[in-house]
Amino acid sequence: MTADDAVRPRAGATRNDVARLAGVSTAVVSYVVNGGPRPVSGPTAARVRDAIEQLGYRPNTTARALAVGSTKTIGLVVPDSTNPFFAEYAWQLQRAATEVGYAVLISNTGFDPVVEERSVLDLCDRQIDGLLVAGASGLRQVDELTRRGRRIPVVLIDVSSPLHGHTTVGPDAIAGSARVVDHLLDVHGHASAALIIGGSADPGADGRERGWTEAHARAGRRLGVVERTPFSRQGGYEAGLRLLRRDDRPTAVFVSSDAQAVGVLHAARELGLSVPGELAVGSFDDSDESRFCSPPLTTARQPARAMADAAITAVLRGGATPEHLVFEMPLVVRRSCGCPAG
Repeated sequence: MTADDAVRPRAGATRNDVARLAGVSTAVVSYVVNGGPRPVSGPTAARVRDAIEQLGYRPNTTARALAVGSTKTIGLVVPDSTNPFFAEYAWQLQRAATEVGYAVLISNTGFDPVVEERSVLDLCDRQIDGLLVAGASGLRQVDELTRRGRRIPVVLIDVSSPLHGHTTVGPDAIAGSARVVDHLLDVHGHASAALIIGGSADPGADGRERGWTEAHARAGRRLGVVERTPFSRQGGYEAGLRLLRRDDRPTAVFVSSDAQAVGVLHAARELGLSVPGELAVGSFDDSDESRFCSPPLTTARQPARAMADAAITAVLRGGATPEHLVFEMPLVVRRSCGCPAG
């Protein structure tokens, strides 16, 4: 065997191989890989890292997890990662976790509570260090974990109001939604704005519906019609068709997500209605899709990056002190409401 063969990267390189090439003990390799518990001099650590790179060594994360009691992973349960907002939010959560040395395992539920429960339990079986669950419905799964004696830090994300005894992260959906509806009523002078909202949203607790209601009350206007539909482009399209075929067709609509709003825009085009000329549209999320659809959407912005940072920090703290972390939603004005471009 030549000298080149001895350092050629190969599958299955072991800690012993690294130690032999670097001229150190396997314990020193472990200290370098795990960042302790004992210090290693700079030159020695450099030799170990160079050997790791030459050999293509990958530490056994399962063995490390058993040794230190941590898998360095966080579970994330969302209803639909193809939704533009959840796609962006999941990416920001993964970024925030990576920055502190953690990986994220993602599970989609399709808004099915049975799938959600199975996803939560499956992730916990993988010895995750913390769990993030989207929506207030995740409270049921937290209670189920407690009932089964599973002790794991849980933070509920995408929650717009406090839940007693639990750590939650979410936008100020009431104020954010009201800003959009205020803009439609006060700036553009519409008599009312219809509401298209996800069918899974709780009418009594959902901040978007409450913001819509409060904006009408503040303006002294009668509430517009409500259409409840799935949180999807198809759901928005179908609700848009129902709404726009009415004899008392509204002149403005507030939509509870960008994905649904894109469906509404498609329904309007199919019916030959111009947006914003014959229908002003306001939305909620400010995902990338809101900027690139036609016309671009006026919307309330969810600060996904800031919320992701807060959620990762909270779950890694163990959620010991329940708190509600709420984030302001600025109004982003684009052409769908009737304002000029720019």
